[in-house]
Amino acid sequence: MSAEVKPVEEGMHTVTPHLVCANCHEAIEFYKKAFGAVEVMRSPMPDGRVGHAMLRIGDSPIFLADEFPDYGSFGPLTLKGSPVTIHLSVPNVDAIWESAKAAGATVRMELADMFWGDRYGQIVDPFGHVWSMATHIRDVSPEEMEEAMKKECA
Repeated sequence: MSAEVKPVEEGMHTVTPHLVCANCHEAIEFYKKAFGAVEVMRSPMPDGRVGHAMLRIGDSPIFLADEFPDYGSFGPLTLKGSPVTIHLSVPNVDAIWESAKAAGATVRMELADMFWGDRYGQIVDPFGHVWSMATHIRDVSPEEMEEAMKKECA
């Protein structure tokens, strides 16, 4: 590795979600409409599927690819769900929420002001991925949060 090559490329983070989507071309367009994603690159395979794509949502990269069953690569629709939730921290959650719903997302947990200090909700995109999203609206001390959690979860 030369001194000029950075081991973590400029603009990348230590952890980057890599989503597998049935019909990745449509997923890319959904993420653009729903979350204001910017397409950085897309590498189509000879059969037309997306082998690799990179989008940017805010300051964060996200990788995508089509399903490749021969390699054990399936999206949540094929698997009938996913245990993973992708979280978006945004300046205006209400605007992103409305964009996501208008683009075809379904509500999993209604957007509301939460005891931990965020305006927060969850949607499921048309490709089966769960997205939580929030705007921080007030600072809450650990003690205040613990007390509110006791009341909320009682």
